[in-house]
Amino acid sequence: MSDESPLIRSLRAAVAAAPEDVPLRLHFTELLLAEGRHDEAVTQAAVALQHAPGDEAVRDLMVRAMQLPTVGAQPPAFDWASAEQEVSDVVGPRFAADPADAGDATEAPLTSDGSGDPADASAWDIDAPGEVRLADVGGMQEVKDRLEAAFLAPMRNPELRKLYGKSLRGGLLLYGPPGCGKTFIARAVAGELGAGFMSVSLSDILDMYIGTSEKNVHGIFEAARRQAPCVVFLDELDALGAKRSRTHHSGLRNVVNQLLTELDGINAAQNDGVFVLAATNVPWDVDLALRRPGRLDRTLLVLPPDAPAREAILRYHLRERPIESVDLGKIVKATEDFSGADLAHVCESAAEYALLDSARTGTVRMIGTKDFLNAAKQIRPSSESWFASARNVAMFANDGGMYDDLVAYLKKKRKL
Repeated sequence: MSDESPLIRSLRAAVAAAPEDVPLRLHFTELLLAEGRHDEAVTQAAVALQHAPGDEAVRDLMVRAMQLPTVGAQPPAFDWASAEQEVSDVVGPRFAADPADAGDATEAPLTSDGSGDPADASAWDIDAPGEVRLADVGGMQEVKDRLEAAFLAPMRNPELRKLYGKSLRGGLLLYGPPGCGKTFIARAVAGELGAGFMSVSLSDILDMYIGTSEKNVHGIFEAARRQAPCVVFLDELDALGAKRSRTHHSGLRNVVNQLLTELDGINAAQNDGVFVLAATNVPWDVDLALRRPGRLDRTLLVLPPDAPAREAILRYHLRERPIESVDLGKIVKATEDFSGADLAHVCESAAEYALLDSARTGTVRMIGTKDFLNAAKQIRPSSESWFASARNVAMFANDGGMYDDLVAYLKKKRKL
């Protein structure tokens, strides 16, 4: 912004240094309006509303920044579409991405010269150990406890591993309804282990040329072994490792065979430090060979967020929205069985109600509890269809107690 005046630059720096100073931000917003910077003035006024939602001066300034008419004024040709667009910049994008799903896909594998040779393990990007921990996962204490007991505790205690002859490796399958944070949990596990993280999906592996898909699978695991400790996260395992008896495409069958080879390779001592986590919404469609002992032999059911988790998710999605006197307890109660993605949708819909109401009346108002409750009434939990299918599996295909945790949950919810 080279065309800014020295005063604007100075005030911008002062506001950044004192973000909670509402009078200073209002003065800065007035100067922005004077220079015709209405978009930026709307943003600054919205932040001021967060800190002083009941301040009439702040609300009046927001109206002026948005160039909305005052109450009683009836301009003959007001551009409502333009006003909605300006407000949408303040309340965030219309469709928010789920944070438990953000960053799932990796880029297409390329070597340093751009040739994309799948045989080169250095072609695969591995994220450095992140700062996400299980403590960052809101609620879901039962899931955390099971992760700690069945997976993390043995990995954290080298003396106990040595005593019991357990090597530093493992495989875990996360399953459950879509949008419930399986990817986020996988990243949290990597953070707990201080391990790198590589997310792999079908598009990263499948190739039109014969033999290349298998080379891609091998390259992924080779990269993980070279940069151990590393978590290899196989997203949508039902697509990567579908039952070979139902797969007519030879390329997909070969991918499953190669996955089995690599998972068996984890039994070798030199492969310690490679942790394989996988996620699927339909574990009953995964090839049974992938779930045999020594491979993805441990499973964890990831259910829709419980009440503490729903509150944490709602707080996350509302952290930058202009809200006022929101009763989170009522919203949490009204959103039972909602997935994380459903909760994001509720927040988007509530913001949209307030946005359109402000545009129609010409008076900016905060998002309130009523907006969220109305949104929750209009949205059906996306997990319902999943549980309808899972119920049949739990009743008629629970061979060897594979889905005992699912059966217990359905009985608890009186759905079985």
